[in-house]
Amino acid sequence: MPERAAASPITEAGEAARRRVLGDAHVDRARDDRTEFDAPFQALITDAAWGHVWARDAIPPRERSMLTIALLAALGNEEELRLHLRATANTGASAADVREALLHVAVYAGVPRANTAFRIAREVLAEVAEADGRAG
Repeated sequence: MPERAAASPITEAGEAARRRVLGDAHVDRARDDRTEFDAPFQALITDAAWGHVWARDAIPPRERSMLTIALLAALGNEEELRLHLRATANTGASAADVREALLHVAVYAGVPRANTAFRIAREVLAEVAEADGRAG
């Protein structure tokens, strides 16, 4: 699919934030895989989630990451949860930070959601640690 015309400042900020958090490989893959059908959705999330929210500097990336993980876990969005757990390698959120966020999920959104999220977090954080050459 051809590239869009000149990007707005929000789009540019969103693209940069998305790359910082998710990495170039993920963003390039999403861009390369987009179709005419889902291109408007890709533009929406780049501008709204990444340009209007993640690009803001009022909350550091570590805390924004913890909020995102807690919300995704509470809502049961497992695929996106995995994505943002992998992104902790770029946001500075530690395994201990994730644990604390998921404890909040258990109390405020329910034990079943947190139970699933803890299982997913154990798996993903172990993969991240292994990829980084660290112990899980």
